[in-house]
Amino acid sequence: MTAPPDSPSENPTPDESRLSTLSKALLRISASLDLETVLREVIDGARALTGAKDGCIVTIDGTGEPQDFITSGMTEEEHRQIEQWADGQQMFRHLRDLPGPFRIADFATFAQSLGMSWEFMLSRACMCTPMHHLGAHVGNFFLGDKQGEKEFTDEDEEALLLFAAQGAAAIVNARTYRAEQRARADLEALVETSPIGVLVLDPHTGQPVVLNREARRLVEVLRTPGRAIEEMIEAVTCRLSDGREIALDRLSLAQRLKSAETLRAEEVVLSTADGRSVSALVNATPIHAEDGTVESVMVTVQDLAPLEAIDRMRAEFLGMVSHELRTPLAAIKGSTATVLGTPQSFGPAETRQFFRIIDEQADRMSGLIGDLLDAGRIDTGTLSVAPEPAEVGELVEQARTAFLSGDGRQTVHIDLPADLPRVMADRGRIVQVLNNLLVNAARHSPESVPIRIVAERDGMHAAVSVVDEGRGMSPERLARLFRKYGGAGDGGPGVGGGLGLAICKGLVEAHGGRIRAESAGPGQGSRFTFTVPLAEEAGDETGMVQSRRAAARRTGEQPRILVVDDDPQMLRFLRDALLGEGYAPLVAADHHQLAEVLEAEKPVLVVLDLVLPGTDGIELMETVPGLADLPVIFISGYGRDETIARALEAGAEDYVVKPFSPTELTARIGAALRRRTEPDPFVLGKLAIDYAHRRVTLADREVELTATEYDLLRVLSLGQGRVATYDSLLRQVWSGRSHANPKLVRAYVKRLRRKLGDDTTKPTYILTERRVGYRMPRRDEV
Repeated sequence: MTAPPDSPSENPTPDESRLSTLSKALLRISASLDLETVLREVIDGARALTGAKDGCIVTIDGTGEPQDFITSGMTEEEHRQIEQWADGQQMFRHLRDLPGPFRIADFATFAQSLGMSWEFMLSRACMCTPMHHLGAHVGNFFLGDKQGEKEFTDEDEEALLLFAAQGAAAIVNARTYRAEQRARADLEALVETSPIGVLVLDPHTGQPVVLNREARRLVEVLRTPGRAIEEMIEAVTCRLSDGREIALDRLSLAQRLKSAETLRAEEVVLSTADGRSVSALVNATPIHAEDGTVESVMVTVQDLAPLEAIDRMRAEFLGMVSHELRTPLAAIKGSTATVLGTPQSFGPAETRQFFRIIDEQADRMSGLIGDLLDAGRIDTGTLSVAPEPAEVGELVEQARTAFLSGDGRQTVHIDLPADLPRVMADRGRIVQVLNNLLVNAARHSPESVPIRIVAERDGMHAAVSVVDEGRGMSPERLARLFRKYGGAGDGGPGVGGGLGLAICKGLVEAHGGRIRAESAGPGQGSRFTFTVPLAEEAGDETGMVQSRRAAARRTGEQPRILVVDDDPQMLRFLRDALLGEGYAPLVAADHHQLAEVLEAEKPVLVVLDLVLPGTDGIELMETVPGLADLPVIFISGYGRDETIARALEAGAEDYVVKPFSPTELTARIGAALRRRTEPDPFVLGKLAIDYAHRRVTLADREVELTATEYDLLRVLSLGQGRVATYDSLLRQVWSGRSHANPKLVRAYVKRLRRKLGDDTTKPTYILTERRVGYRMPRRDEV
């Protein structure tokens, strides 16, 4: 029976079939905004249109470099071979720059004609098609081996050109969507973790639509457990800055929100009948729709409790300072009043006793004033030290003598190793640190229990500890022990406690060291440990600066330190500090040129501001080629533990909190360079590396390595726990060798693993980070 003329044919023509396939493919690539899904649908659609056996799609970034790589119709092994092809990058650049579609009858012959290898049993015939969107190059298709051993045709090219244009648009849309989603996620994370409470209110009901973590915390302070937020409003009273008290349920909040009033820095106290309260600084801004109506209200609420606590601690601190100064003044006044107000004369012995009291109390006042001045210099970053080589034993003995000749009543036991190297220390300042720690230990220990001073080598530093068996302390107090006001209000001994420890922290950090306190808890004693850099092994008695300058005279070159900061005053300050210490400073205010500066100037270390316009130092370490290969010291006004930990986890060598003294920064730079040039021996399980003698042992058996194998192992071990990318390894191990490529890295890693007895399927020492590079595990991973 013949079909009606207007019914579709049961056997569509090739053009109709191709058009149907094209329509279905276009629908599929438009159905999703997930970038990986779109890329896979695009390459699958291209194969379906042309009947290709297999294919891949490569997208490019703004600089023309490969970004995404998706294959279709290939096994995992074939995908890996293409991805790791040594000449893949060179071939891609050649085909990428072709103006239009390009058909290749025999890909192996074509590759050999360009001087490249092709050693895989994959596609013989190939067709490449570029993808453009609004004049921008988005990427390329690569299709291979048409089904049935046929060649690609002109019709295939025409269909692919049409499909490529739509595919490019879909890819750009998916990229834009992903960028928007990431920006939204970043903004949401920023708002959610903000220390300021953020609320978005419905202007019609006054009810909160969005609350961040801090806002929820403040609400929980006032909300009665088991009751809704709406019920909380009925029980809360608001006291305004002018003294008026208004119940929130009578405030007509919805009406005020509708009136689009903007609130700026209104200080309020929210309280409940049972005594719970929150003091807050409130700002409110209406968000208008296009027609001018208020569609939401953004409210920020800053909890004033921490600021009030600081004010209390400051007031208590000033009270303690006044008390401490008043005590010696009273003794001095009493002595002078006795001598001047008594009609009879005193004998020489009695007169000397009064003078002795006046002299001792004047010294006490001088010490207190000196502490206050030191604390001020630490706050402003103007505290300076003059390090020189010194024996730890001599410093400890001076501190013990000063302690015992003062009010010290406890016995001090000293336990120092005989081979402890000399340290770079300002003798008077380190003795001051030790004396402060001894006085602190004595204040919290019984007189019958001795205090111990112990020391050991800790990498490129000496770690000195003052240990007591006294009252100990809770973890909460440990966290604020070295703050200037940390001891205020906690039953501490006054200015000599919290301020003395704060000064210890400033003095130790000015030397480029660190200080910490440990305690197992109340009643378990305490251990205060600080570190000081070791003196240079060259034994130059004139100090590190003279050593660097002498080396510069011999080699004609000073160590280059790159400083990146957008503050011109800070750049000048750091440049002058580095020049004075024998370095050759390079300063840059624009981080956009960082990659070019690193390539051209070859600095040995980078001092990098954490917060820069439009980015931050951690992001630069992840994106700027070569930066993560160098020791990086962050400088920042942010001193929160989480921020410092995040920077160090990103690979930073050190972190210095502003303000800081020039001495502290240059000491940290010197310590960082010594760690790079003279690292401690590396030990990981049975593997040991003696960097000083370029010797590698496995289970005490020496491993013979070539120079390149050793350099590769050295780079991986010095970055233990961090991933070394292919690019990073090529820069650090094969720098300047034109033949170097990721395939060469993989070959050397394979040889290293074989010599270290590593199982390639489950390695112990060199771990693979797929498509990124390699890393050596941390000690706790082995």
